[in-house]
Amino acid sequence: MKIASIMTKAFVSVSLDDTLLTIKNIFEDANFHHLLVVDNKQLSGVISDRDLLKALSPNIGTAAELARDLATLNKKAHQILNRKLITLTPNANVFDAIDIFNNTKTSCIPIVDENSNPVGILTWRDIMKTLGERNAERNN
Repeated sequence: MKIASIMTKAFVSVSLDDTLLTIKNIFEDANFHHLLVVDNKQLSGVISDRDLLKALSPNIGTAAELARDLATLNKKAHQILNRKLITLTPNANVFDAIDIFNNTKTSCIPIVDENSNPVGILTWRDIMKTLGERNAERNN
């Protein structure tokens, strides 16, 4: 099975200079856990919701909030993104992705074309959803 058939084609990206406030708002408004960081249409990195939580002050929105806590919202995407990317192409086999998920701490795999332009994103949930759907089809 090819990655192209199970990857999420509708992904959200941000630029290197988008603020953590912008990123925080995107995560709060959407039901996903990863943003692709793109510069000149090429993939530069990935930011997970966990990366954002680590970068923000835990005092934001509490009685203990200070100006320096709010200042963490002004940091830029390039300051927290993960640049050590493991990518696949749409023509890769799903077993390549499974191997990556099983042998690394990667929680998403950006899917890129031959020019490193992102064309999708794959998570282990995408694989599990596909397997569940195929199992349901088999049982009907």
